[in-house]
Amino acid sequence: MAERNNILIATRGSALALAQSNMMLAQCRAAFPSESFDLNIIKTTGDKLQTASMSSAALPKGLFTKELEVALLNGEADFAVHSLKDLPTDLPAGLKLVAASKRADVRDVLIYRGKSCGGNGSKFDAGLTVKALPQAAHIATSSTRRRAQLLDQRPDLRTSEIRGNVGTRLRKLAEQAELAAILLAAAGLNRLGFYTSEMQPLVGPDFPPGLLATPISLEEMLPCVGQAAIGIESRENDPRTDRVCAALNDATTMHCVLAERSFLRAMGGGCQLAVAAHAEIVNGELRMRGVSFLGSKPIRGNVSGAPEDAEKLGLELASRLK
Repeated sequence: MAERNNILIATRGSALALAQSNMMLAQCRAAFPSESFDLNIIKTTGDKLQTASMSSAALPKGLFTKELEVALLNGEADFAVHSLKDLPTDLPAGLKLVAASKRADVRDVLIYRGKSCGGNGSKFDAGLTVKALPQAAHIATSSTRRRAQLLDQRPDLRTSEIRGNVGTRLRKLAEQAELAAILLAAAGLNRLGFYTSEMQPLVGPDFPPGLLATPISLEEMLPCVGQAAIGIESRENDPRTDRVCAALNDATTMHCVLAERSFLRAMGGGCQLAVAAHAEIVNGELRMRGVSFLGSKPIRGNVSGAPEDAEKLGLELASRLK
């Protein structure tokens, strides 16, 4: 590998990926003012597959990460910034998950047209909930996990897939009258500056005003493994990169996501699986709950233990849900 004076951070080019990478870039520059940091923007296979079903089991793993990992292995980048939910649980030889940023809001949100939204279609008052959706309402999501939990509560609802970045999906909701709502992650909306607080309309340059969002409680919908955390992947045994990435790591978040990723790996891996889990540390104890829709009926469970046993706890939860 050719030596460079600067440290290159690999990232996708989507608006959300760039927002997250620039957050990490700012932290790096603040912590290491004598170092030079730059972004290396890379287009991934997932970015190119604009029409493929994201719920298909036939999709290859690493859809949004493989090209970034190739850049790491080739020395074209020093570490990569990922939405941790997109990072496969099995990494290529020579690479490791070295850090996880402090987790943001892990909840999903129900997004719908408010009474002041332009265009056609159903419009709702602020605070709409899944339970209050009209009978047989049409909800769009590309997540098998979200769809399974949604239909578990409301089997009468109709669901369909939706593709595109966050702004595109919000614009589709605003423009497509047949859609009553869509489901997205609160953290991504927050990081893009679209969503600030409950009861306030979403704001953004790519969609009309009047869209509203209601957070869905964790009792109603558990998040995707790693949701709301930013993962940092780097080469093994790279002291310079390790020193920088250590400054980006939040130990509490890292324990939690290690438990969740261990669970997902034991369940078969892959973000297309209809499983969900969420870990948190309460009074020094790691507590994790999960749900699997892989059988004929949903199976739920929970485990608890020392944060240092995070990966063992993930395996234990998986064994209970299989």
